[in-house]
Amino acid sequence: MFFIVASLIALLTLAYLVASGFVRVVRYFWGWLSSGEKIDGLAGDAPSAASGAATDSAPSTASSAASPAPAAPFSKPKLTQAELSAYLDKMHLGWYQVVILFIVGCMAGLLIEEIWMLITAGLTESRVGLIWGPFSPLYGTGTVFLTVICYQLHKHHANSLVIFLVSVVVGGTLEQLTGWGMQEIFHSESWTYAHLPDAITQWVAWRFLGFWGILGLIWCRVIMPRALYKIGEPTSKRQAIFVTLLTVYLVADITMTVACLARKAQRDAGIPPTNAFEMWVDNHYDDSFVSARFQNMTFTSPDSPDKS
Repeated sequence: MFFIVASLIALLTLAYLVASGFVRVVRYFWGWLSSGEKIDGLAGDAPSAASGAATDSAPSTASSAASPAPAAPFSKPKLTQAELSAYLDKMHLGWYQVVILFIVGCMAGLLIEEIWMLITAGLTESRVGLIWGPFSPLYGTGTVFLTVICYQLHKHHANSLVIFLVSVVVGGTLEQLTGWGMQEIFHSESWTYAHLPDAITQWVAWRFLGFWGILGLIWCRVIMPRALYKIGEPTSKRQAIFVTLLTVYLVADITMTVACLARKAQRDAGIPPTNAFEMWVDNHYDDSFVSARFQNMTFTSPDSPDKS
């Protein structure tokens, strides 16, 4: 018992140190991106009310104007809930915020799922959804959809019940379409709720619909306003270039993952490669790679009677 407790404490301590180090690196890297050449002369994207108040209250000395203290990465004035709401009403939600939120959602969702499976089932397996990087696109897509929809709900001052119900519909639809698409297109399965007593379909269950609703409510009321405020809008060319490169990387990652899984399904059906690209995919992403990379994914033959 003592060994188990000590191991758990050591594991949590290590996880905390790794997470703290990662956050520190990200903060300083983003600070470097922010310090680059400004876009159209922009110096920042904090709300004018907050920045104006800070400017009015600061002493206007010649020395401070000549050599302002460098701002710490992600440092922005703390806003009240009303100021955050006003900021969201004025900001433009575009590709810049969407790409960053997709990346964060992919990584955070994967981490939460890994921890959940370790605690509830004692499983330590790779549950990634793309061939490159620690990403689970289901959670990234859910984060983006929830953000876009909750952003509109926020602007229309929707109540908590509406946010909860909309989040349930978004989460359930996303799980159903993803599970069905993987089965029909790639003849694969990453999860199933068929064994649960509250299963609605093979990929949707009432308990997880409730989870999506609660998650959407927390995201819309607590996390999203602060996350969008922290992300802000691109103010330097370095930020815009970096997020553009991230976008290209994600498109390539998703494209190669689709090609990899498509060839896996074709190989299982006995279909040989028909061009040089498919031969390259077969050589570099064969069955052993797919099994090792997507450990929670099972594949069935297109004509298998067990296909469900």
